[in-house]
Amino acid sequence: MSANTDTPKSSHSEPKAVQTDMDDRVTYDEDDHVAVDEQKLVRKLDRHLIPLVMLLYTFSFLDRVNIGNARLYGLEEDLGLTPNQFQIAVSILFVTYLLFEIPSNLVLKPFGPQRWMAFIVTVWGIIALATGFVRNFGSLVALRLLLGVFEAGLFPGLNVYLTFFYTKRELALRVGYLFVSAAIAGALGGLLAYGIGHLDGVRGMSGWRWIMILEGLPTIVLGVVVFFFLPNDPEHAYFLTPEEKKHMAVRQQRQYGFTASAQQFDKKDMMKAFKDWKVWVFCIAQFGADTMLYGYSTFLPTIIKGLGSWSVAEIQLLTIPCYALGAASYMTIAYISDRKQRRGIFCVVFGAVSVIGYGLLVSNTSPGVHYFAPRYGKRTTANGMQLTIGNTSGIMASFIYPSIDQPRYIKGNAISLSLVGVAALSHGFLWFWYSRENKRRDAGLIKPEHANLSEDELAELGDESPRFRYTT
Repeated sequence: MSANTDTPKSSHSEPKAVQTDMDDRVTYDEDDHVAVDEQKLVRKLDRHLIPLVMLLYTFSFLDRVNIGNARLYGLEEDLGLTPNQFQIAVSILFVTYLLFEIPSNLVLKPFGPQRWMAFIVTVWGIIALATGFVRNFGSLVALRLLLGVFEAGLFPGLNVYLTFFYTKRELALRVGYLFVSAAIAGALGGLLAYGIGHLDGVRGMSGWRWIMILEGLPTIVLGVVVFFFLPNDPEHAYFLTPEEKKHMAVRQQRQYGFTASAQQFDKKDMMKAFKDWKVWVFCIAQFGADTMLYGYSTFLPTIIKGLGSWSVAEIQLLTIPCYALGAASYMTIAYISDRKQRRGIFCVVFGAVSVIGYGLLVSNTSPGVHYFAPRYGKRTTANGMQLTIGNTSGIMASFIYPSIDQPRYIKGNAISLSLVGVAALSHGFLWFWYSRENKRRDAGLIKPEHANLSEDELAELGDESPRFRYTT
């Protein structure tokens, strides 16, 4: 459920937008009267930005969870790991990942997305590749800690980066592409592991080493590509015409609360995020959902292995349909969510579906789914908080699927069921609260301290303004 408004703001100093249909399809700059087709503009943004964004998150997720596939090709045996040490190696990444998510988000704008993203991607690619050469538990843990440091900034950074180009009505689908990337990475990881596993023994190295090396190399190349092709913002987008760049500013100014100060980082805005109870409820919901995400993605090969007498190759191939179905679900719901401008109902419904799914896994049966639009400082901090607290689940998820619980992994599935239920209830509560608050504001209710403020002063309040409306 993201935050937004459809309430118009004063436009005494802005370019005028002439609406020709309900979606503001064509607008005109008031000075030179150049028409810009907004639908074509958004499609151009999608063509130039989304493939690169999806590649970034695909390789990030792949490099983070491929240790689960490497486990099937002798990683534990080669390094002499106990099951507990393997779980530590999986979870330790999230320690530094959590510590560096918010700081990385805060330096995104000062350094510029182009330089910052290129830097962290290249470095984590080198670290991922180097993991293929470790010789003991200590060196594996050290590299996993470093991987967490540099991967920490990508997902929260991309969430903020997309708001530089897309309006609140367009964000759910584009953020949905990131989750599709995670599903693609899961399917691709299984397919790549299946193919790379055939290199087992080549040059005297085990298959798991080749998995790490050959999956790390493309990430390094991608880091170089990002430096040349990821624009910092619309003004620096090489693929936009001067008229389209002007219209990008018009698109942003149409959104309520978009003021010059609102786009700058401010320590007061940052503190508002920490004091906002709604942000903390989102964090709880994210923790519950991410428990399922990380437990599922890291241990899916291990879980499938316990369901029957499969070969390693068959296990890798059996992970692909699971992720393919996930990718299709992500895109379908993200598209409908943007079209209908509804968020909460999908969080609740698919949270319930997940609960049912885990209920079936726990039962004795046969084997066989933002917070956007506040001011920049609050949005950036809240986004980092939500993802940081959510990702603490990655530490816990590493320990809830011990190999001694195979084949049914009742404890892990029961914990996932409970926390996904908490996530669904949290989203349901926020859905109810946002709906009620919108009705209160529609009725003209206003806090005493806001009663005598001008329209410009109200716009500076961001999501606290009585003119602001939440997407439910």
